[in-house]
Amino acid sequence: MSELTKFLFEGLPVRGMLVKLDADWRELLARRPADEPPALRALLGEMAAAALLMQANIKFDGALVLQVFGDGPVKLAVAEAQPDMSFRATAKLAGEGRALPAGAGLEAMLNVHGQGRCAITLDPRQRHPGQQPYQGVVPLHGDLREPLQRVEQVLEHYMLQSEQLDTKLVLAADEHAAAGLLIQRLPVEGEGNLEGRRNEDEIGLSEAFNRAALLAATLTREELLGLSTERILHRLYWEETLRVFKPLVPRFACTCSRERVRGMLRSLGRDESESLIAERGLVEVGCDFCGAQYRFDAVDVGEMFTPGRDQPPASSAVQ
Repeated sequence: MSELTKFLFEGLPVRGMLVKLDADWRELLARRPADEPPALRALLGEMAAAALLMQANIKFDGALVLQVFGDGPVKLAVAEAQPDMSFRATAKLAGEGRALPAGAGLEAMLNVHGQGRCAITLDPRQRHPGQQPYQGVVPLHGDLREPLQRVEQVLEHYMLQSEQLDTKLVLAADEHAAAGLLIQRLPVEGEGNLEGRRNEDEIGLSEAFNRAALLAATLTREELLGLSTERILHRLYWEETLRVFKPLVPRFACTCSRERVRGMLRSLGRDESESLIAERGLVEVGCDFCGAQYRFDAVDVGEMFTPGRDQPPASSAVQ
C-alpha cells in the first residue's frame, strides 16, 4: 500500500518525510503510452513523489502543482498533489519522436539551451474574489549557472532561495514504484535576532541537520525503492530518537470530470462549439492525466446554451 510517513528528530529542529508509491504509481503508468521512454517515466515518478512531500510539508488547502518545462525533447512534465494526498502526473514530448537517452538528466530532457524552468504553483481550493494562484519559478541551474541534472537538486535550490529552509531530497522511480525522502531543518524561534547568536548551540543545530542530510544522501536508489519505511529509517537513523507519526495514504486520482469539460466548452462560446460539431460531428476531449474521453454531440452542445439550464462554472482546461 502507498504511504507517506512524517517523522521528527527528538530534541532537534529537524523533520523528515518518506513517501512510497506502489500500486497507485503503477495505475498511473498503465494510463500512459506504452512506448513512453523510461527516462521520462522516472522523471514523472520523482515529480509525483516530490509533489506529495511538498504538499504534506506545507499543509496547503488547495492543489500543489509542480511543473518543469524548457527547450528539450520533453516539452512539459507536470505532477499535482491535493490536500487529501491524491496525485496525478503527465508529460508531453516535443514532436512525435519518443527517443530519450537512457538515464537522461534534466539538461538532456528539458534544458538543452539553458531555457528550462521549474514552476511551483499553489492553487487555493476556495479563492477570494480577485485572488490568483501563487507561483514561484526558478531556472534549471544553480547559483553558479551550472545545469542541474535532477529534480531534487532543483527543489533543494528552490526551497533555500524562496523559503530559506535547508532541505535534502532523495527521489527515485522505476516501472514498479516511486519514492522520496525529505529532510528539512526547521527555523528556531528568535534565530538570528540577537547579536552574536551564532554560538555553539546554533552551530550544533546546523550540524544536526547536516548529519541527517548526509545520512539521507547515503540512501541508494535501490534501497529507497525496495526497502520498507521502517527499514529505511532504521538503516539511516538507528542512532537517533525519532517520533514517527501515523502514515498518510496517497492515491492516484484525477480531478477531471464531464462537468468541467462542459464548462470549458461554454467558455469557448456557442458559435465556436457548434462549429466544432459541424466540422467533426461531435466534440471529443481527452484528459492528459488519466486518459478519460468526454464526448459531446449536437444535442449536448445545444443543451449547454439553453437558457434556464443549470450550467457549471467555466473552466479553461480539462483539469
